[in-house]
Amino acid sequence: MGERNELITQRINKIEELKKEGIRLFPNTFRVSHPIGDIHAVYAGTAEEDLQGLETVFSVAGRLLRFNNFGKAAFAHIQDRTGRIQAYFRRDQISESSQKIFKRLDIGDIVGIQGKLFRTKTGELTLLAKEVELLTKSLRPLPEKWHGLADQETRYRQRYVDLIVNAHSREVFLTRSRAVAHLRNFLTQKGFLEVETPMMHPIPGGATARPFKTHHNALDLDLYLRVAPELYLKRLLVGGFERVFEVNRNFRNEGLSTQHNPEFTMLEFYQAYATYRDLIEITEGMVVSLVKEIKGAMQIEYQGKTLDFTPPWQRLTLKESLLRFGELNDEDLKDYQKVRDYAKRLKLEVKGDEPLGKLYVEIFEAVVEPHLLQPTFIMEYPIEDSPLARKNDLDPRVVDRFELYVFGREIANAFSELNDPLDQRARFERQAVAKAGDEEGFGFVDEDFLRALEYGMPPAAGEGIGIDRLVMILTNSPSIRDVILFPHMRPEHPEKIQSLVGEEEGAATEAAPEKGAGR
Repeated sequence: MGERNELITQRINKIEELKKEGIRLFPNTFRVSHPIGDIHAVYAGTAEEDLQGLETVFSVAGRLLRFNNFGKAAFAHIQDRTGRIQAYFRRDQISESSQKIFKRLDIGDIVGIQGKLFRTKTGELTLLAKEVELLTKSLRPLPEKWHGLADQETRYRQRYVDLIVNAHSREVFLTRSRAVAHLRNFLTQKGFLEVETPMMHPIPGGATARPFKTHHNALDLDLYLRVAPELYLKRLLVGGFERVFEVNRNFRNEGLSTQHNPEFTMLEFYQAYATYRDLIEITEGMVVSLVKEIKGAMQIEYQGKTLDFTPPWQRLTLKESLLRFGELNDEDLKDYQKVRDYAKRLKLEVKGDEPLGKLYVEIFEAVVEPHLLQPTFIMEYPIEDSPLARKNDLDPRVVDRFELYVFGREIANAFSELNDPLDQRARFERQAVAKAGDEEGFGFVDEDFLRALEYGMPPAAGEGIGIDRLVMILTNSPSIRDVILFPHMRPEHPEKIQSLVGEEEGAATEAAPEKGAGR
């Protein structure tokens, strides 16, 4: 820390020296004529003799990432949003003000440079600097060495530094932006309308997850950050918007892990006059087109495994998956006692009063999920696990629902929507009774949503896709924190927070991870 303070002090002293020299600090008048990437794209193959004939003066701006100062000359690397370029400085060829700046440059400074192009003896395309302007003085030195995983926590806490020095991190977030844009374009071309729905809800709905609670002073009203946008998007189906989608931020007051962050991004979309099987086809086509766009191939590497997105993907009912990967046969699955005993052998938490369908899902998560490496649709979930989904016409014990799994992780969750207001009310009320003892109002019944259903919602299907988990696969990222620019973390100095808010409030805890990336 002492060394760091000394280095910062040295840089502050340089600022004071520049002030005395009459150099204007932190200006905003420099204008870029050419992004660095464009210079490389146009002149990468241009010979030195042709570069000498160019009259163009290039103005580039970016961060100084290398600066080898030999006194009368220096080589530097400048990086902007499009790439890096080498610059060459000769003190006898730059202006007087540029010489004053040149002597006080540090790695990390943001500079503007004007000059012409040439090639060095090694053939590297280089900008011969004629004018140098200090646009921003960096007071805090960049890390001299960046060891990736060794500095993982620093990368998450100081993402701005990570993005400066780590090209892979920049590529991850460029890929994320491209992926979201592609998904938006895919749905828009199919006639879906992008909408925005509230992020603060009077009743937490759309998922059985613990919400964050706040209070609106003017209305004297408790509100909840949304755990899912589902019930508002279905209100829009009632209103006549037959195809809608939202790229939305959701908030769940639960645990953190490599797959879970309290704040995460979902793509949620709804289509009237469609079933969950229609959405299987849409989802497969959408993800296949995305993988082609980002990776250029159907087979990609993820964490040492090869994932094959070539359609069609595997389709199994939840019951079929239990029979294939579990230890119970078809008759055993009908026997509550045998299913419960099997769950106990798996060391699952069993109270003894769980519905049979709930036990199926618990066993599925423990036994089946690890086997779902390749893209797989799991269909027909027990009704006890799906309070908002439509019952199957042939078997009312299950609902018309699927989840998409890749690498053993839930990527998407979809179902044919329940649009019978009487059935929906009965399910809400049963859920409210079951959750009456829980915290944060889980026992609420959303009367406004029921009123909307009573006006009539067309038959429809809806789906939620976990953007963060999808981007993890596309970028070969092991943790969700690698694909979220500013992931939530424990405070760096929790003792300071405790001194401000009290020991009880300041103590950090980790809850059990939420189940699934879906709704």
